[in-house]
Amino acid sequence: MAGLEQRWRVVAELPRQPAVDIVIPVHNDERDLDRTVGRLHAFLEHDFPFSSRITIADGASTDGTLKIAWRLACGNPAVRLLRLNEVGRGRALAAAWLTSDARVVAQIDCHVPELSGLLPIVAPIISGHTDVSIARRFGGAIKALRADVARRLLPTVGNRDWFFDLELLVRAERAGFRVQVLPVA
Repeated sequence: MAGLEQRWRVVAELPRQPAVDIVIPVHNDERDLDRTVGRLHAFLEHDFPFSSRITIADGASTDGTLKIAWRLACGNPAVRLLRLNEVGRGRALAAAWLTSDARVVAQIDCHVPELSGLLPIVAPIISGHTDVSIARRFGGAIKALRADVARRLLPTVGNRDWFFDLELLVRAERAGFRVQVLPVA
């Protein structure tokens, strides 16, 4: 009977499905990763009203990025690590989004100085007002989309490198999904 009780306890302790999965695609980002994940985790814990997870999607880093990502994922149940054997931000995002169990998938870069743009792009998706949302700031972008929309669009996106974002947004608009572009001050 003790074994059965143990199995039930473990199942009960499994983390709940997050509402939002925020993916940080990285490649040789050992200098910034620890600080970025720490800042993002603190922001999500104190200033973000939705359940969330951080996914570090490592695109074949050759420096100490993987070691840092492994330490962060092992030390925090709200962080998962996905390792790819190929370089490419689009590849990393596609792999992370396609394997996510969250309702909404989002992305921030490892070098994003400000996290305040995350909530304004996620909230309209959670509330059902839009399907895809992007915030532009200083030439960079933060984006989010419904996970079911990501699963529908990603197999059609051919570019997994520099033009991944643009192709994803064009395909979303052409497929009739509601796309919202927000300026972030």
